[in-house]
Amino acid sequence: MSEGSESEIPGRTELTAGGPPAGASVARARSPWLQTLASHYWRYGRLMRLHRPIGTWLLLWPTLWAEWIATAGKPQQDVFLILVIGTIVARSAGCVINDFADRRIDARVERTADRPLATGEVAVVEALLLFAALMLIALGLVLTLNRLAVILAAVGAVVTIFYPFTKRFFSAPQFVLGIAFAWGVPMAFAAELGVAVPRLGWLLFLAALIWVIVYDTEYAMADRDDDLRIGVRSTAVLFGDLDRVAVGGLQLLLLLALYLVGRSAELGAWYNGGLGAAAAFGLYQQYLLRDREPGYCFRAFANNAWLGASVFCGIVLDYVFRA
Repeated sequence: MSEGSESEIPGRTELTAGGPPAGASVARARSPWLQTLASHYWRYGRLMRLHRPIGTWLLLWPTLWAEWIATAGKPQQDVFLILVIGTIVARSAGCVINDFADRRIDARVERTADRPLATGEVAVVEALLLFAALMLIALGLVLTLNRLAVILAAVGAVVTIFYPFTKRFFSAPQFVLGIAFAWGVPMAFAAELGVAVPRLGWLLFLAALIWVIVYDTEYAMADRDDDLRIGVRSTAVLFGDLDRVAVGGLQLLLLLALYLVGRSAELGAWYNGGLGAAAAFGLYQQYLLRDREPGYCFRAFANNAWLGASVFCGIVLDYVFRA
């Protein structure tokens, strides 16, 4: 290895006059190869958005809400682990199929132009093989659950695959995304109870669906100018100048639905405190959206991870301190 290439290795130590220590030349020769290999495969990590876990949290919170409420605060350990791991895998698969569908659109949007499929860094065949592998992993996980959970998982998979293509013809694709992202709620009820999803489960599903429309509208507001130029549909485009009013109205519906969930599940002060914190986060999001500046719209979207966490903390603490 030349002296110039050696100097590019991070953390390199200077050589002594007596020559390199045993094994040092092997380590130097191996490091660039390992770095190249890691860089090569990290393309798939970026395609799965592993470097941006916000989407995983947004998908996971409603599932955890459902698990704790369905079991009165005592979820089964194996079901908990399967649903958490399954959520991470499903979110990764959803990102891959979304970027496959949007690969030509993403290349024309400033914020998404560097995505691996948009740049050609990952080939279409590679992406489809990765998606298939992730779906097989998800299938293996869900097959350990009961029959109803398996059926619901199959429905959720169809919705997840269908969603990215709705942006071409449906003015509110966030509604379809809401079904996909909220589908963990009935799945959690089915997995934990092993029977038909109760009315409470579907009420919580409705709340989660509303929440997805809220935060994905905020997300779409960051890209609205590009979407209008390209012709991509979204609720941000649909609502137009009434976007903040629409988001505010949906936030109120979300809080009302969650309050009704708490009433039905007989949750008390700790839960309502969590809803109070969620309301405060909603007000903060409205503040961030005030000028519709794209960067602040994205911050409003990301803030929803804290909103979901506050609701979950309220649920957990209510069961922990229940008399």
